[in-house]
Formats: sequence, structure tokens, C-alpha cells
Amino acid sequence: MRRADRLFQIVQYLRGGRLVTAMKLAEWLEVSERTIYRDIADLQSTGVPIDGEAGVGYLMRDGYDLPPLMFSRDEIVALVAGARMIRAWGGAAMARAAEEALVKIEAVLPDAERARADQVQIHAIANEMTPEVRDRIDAIERAVEQRQRLTLAYLDAEGRPTERAVRPLGLWFWGKVWTLVAWCELRDDFRMFRLDRIAGMTGNGDRFRLESGKTLTDFYRLMEARHLGRDGCAH
Repeated sequence: MRRADRLFQIVQYLRGGRLVTAMKLAEWLEVSERTIYRDIADLQSTGVPIDGEAGVGYLMRDGYDLPPLMFSRDEIVALVAGARMIRAWGGAAMARAAEEALVKIEAVLPDAERARADQVQIHAIANEMTPEVRDRIDAIERAVEQRQRLTLAYLDAEGRPTERAVRPLGLWFWGKVWTLVAWCELRDDFRMFRLDRIAGMTGNGDRFRLESGKTLTDFYRLMEARHLGRDGCAH
């Protein structure tokens, strides 16, 4: 671990007024206590409000924050790769936001970190995404956030049309296919709808309240229970 990254991690561990010993910091960061003492002294000399002493422990006073965008190498890779994937596979608004985020990240990174971002060779290509699906992703994401009921004109696997009134709960991405997790008013149960099979979608502003047994958490629990019941154990 680079020393700059270690100093950053020390500040993170000391957030929230927690008293942390040098021994514990050394254990977490896999360095000697002597190294921790030097790092703490250096942080204090630069104005980081760390109180405490060797043998007792250290804590950081409230109100201190680090300059933004002090990212490690792995964090830069994750941010750049994630933004590129959203740009390729996300909704239209998401894609524009991801592009803007990449520009902002590179604009404020120090030269060395900017070079690392430019060297990230992880890319995503989405030839199968259409403008209709991209717009649908954005519309459903807004409906999930606002808890707004939707009416779907949906085609099943055989292409047969059906109309469903649903409570949108979340979006899942399966590599190439987006699905909407929803509570289906017609079936009175959870259902997953592929976005590329939604022929039309409307929302009249009718909002719903989250009810016990009909939330995304309930859906996760149901999936977990079905998985355990099928396999007899968790994987």
C-alpha cells in the first residue's frame, strides 16, 4: 500500500470520534506500530485534528474532512470501469451522467492519478441497446424513486400481449438484459419484467405506499428462501 493511501485509511478509521489504538491500526494496515506513530505525527503536523498519544489511542475531532477525490489505484479503476459500463448499458440520462462524471474525475485528479485513469483498459460495448430501452430505464428508475405505479403493455416469451399494473421496486441488470422487479397488481405477487419486452409504458402519477410483504426486501427474502428450499443449503 502506498504511504498516501495508508494516511488516507488512517483518517477513515479515526472518523466519528472513535478511540483507536496504534496496535489496532497497525494490524488493520499490516505495518508496524512505529510506522503508525510516524504517520500520526505527520498527519498532525499537516493540521489533521488527531488527539491522543502512544499507548492510549487516537481519535479525530468532528468537523474534519479530506479534500475530495483522494482515490487509490483500485478505486480509480473501479470508478472508470463502472462509468464506462453505465455509459454503455445504462439509461440515456445515466449514460450522459457517466460521461460527465468521467470528465469531472479526470479534471480534478492529480497528474499521476489522471494517468492511471487514462490507462484503465476496461471497456464496455452495448450494440444491443436501443434508445427506447435507454429511455425506459430512466423512466422506470424515476418511477421506483417516486413510488409511482406503472401500466405496462408487455409481451411474454411467446410474444403474447398482456397489460399489467405494477408497483416498480427496482432494476436488475443481467449482463445484457435489464429487468424490472415489481409487485404485480394482476397476479398479486412479485414479478420480473424484461425491459426489452415492454411494448409500452404509462404512469398517471398514482403513487403507492410500501406495504409489508410487498417490498424489495421481501422479494429478496423470498428468493433466498426459494434458493435454500431448492438446494438445501446456501452457496
